[in-house]
Amino acid sequence: MAGKLYLVATPIGNLEDMTYRAVRILKEVNLIAAEDTRNSIKLLNHFDIKTPMTSYHEHNKYEKADELVSLLCEGKNIAEITDAGTPGISDPGEVLVKKCYEYGIEVVPVPGACAAINALVASGQPTRRFAFEAFLPADKKERKLVIEELKKETRTLIIYEAPHRLVKTLSELVEALGDREATVCRELTKKYETFFKTTLNEALSYYTENEPKGECIIVIRGLSQEAIDEENKARWSGLSIPEHIMLYMSQGLDKKEAAKCVAKDRGISKREIYEYTIGI
Repeated sequence: MAGKLYLVATPIGNLEDMTYRAVRILKEVNLIAAEDTRNSIKLLNHFDIKTPMTSYHEHNKYEKADELVSLLCEGKNIAEITDAGTPGISDPGEVLVKKCYEYGIEVVPVPGACAAINALVASGQPTRRFAFEAFLPADKKERKLVIEELKKETRTLIIYEAPHRLVKTLSELVEALGDREATVCRELTKKYETFFKTTLNEALSYYTENEPKGECIIVIRGLSQEAIDEENKARWSGLSIPEHIMLYMSQGLDKKEAAKCVAKDRGISKREIYEYTIGI
C-alpha cells in the first residue's frame, strides 16, 4: 500500500504559529523533504522532532521528486516543508504533488501560515478577489510581459520581493501601473512586523531614502472600474459614434450588435447609440 505525501505548513517567523497537527505529522512520518535542511533543523530541534530529513529544492526538484515518489510507492509516508509557510507556494512542491497524482498517491495538506494571505487580510486593500504573483520573473523580457499584463488587472495584486530589490520593483510598478493604492508588508509575524499603507509612488520615495529590511510583500489595489471607463473613453475619443459603429460592422457584426458593443465601449446607454444607427 502506498504512503501519503503531507504538505505541512510551517511558521513564517513566529514559532508559536506552528500547529499541534503539524508537529504530530512531522514526528510520525518516515521522512521530511525540506527546502533547506540547515534552516529546517532549527524548527525540528525546537519541537523535538527526530524524523530524518532529505533536501528537496529548486535545483533538484525533478530528479528528487522521482526518488520521493519511489519511497511513497514503497509505503513510506513523507512530509514536505518549505523554508517558511505553505509548501507548493513559490517552491518546488507543485512538481512533487503533480507526480504524486500521476502515481495515484494521496496528497494531504496540513494547513498553517501563508505569507500571502496574512499580508492580504492585514493590508487594508480589497480582499474579495486577488491575484497572487509571488516573485516577478528575473528574466527582463518575461518580467516586462508580466508587468504589462498587470496593468489591466482589476483584482488586488500580491507580489513578493526581497529587500534589496524592493526599490527597483516599486519603480517598475509605478511606471507601469501608475500611482495605485498599495501596502508594503514587512517581516510578517516577527518582532519588527510593519504594514505601510500608502501609494506606490509614496512607497518608492520612502524606501529610496530609507533602506528596506526584511522580506517584503507588496499588496496593490487593482485597476478601478472608473479608471477602466476613463481609459475606454480616451481610446474611442478619436472616433465619432457612427464611425465606431461602422468599425464593428466592418468586422461582421450586424447593426444591432455593433450598437451594443459601442455602448459598452463608451459607457453610455444603448438608446443613445441606436439613434446613430438610423441611415447606416
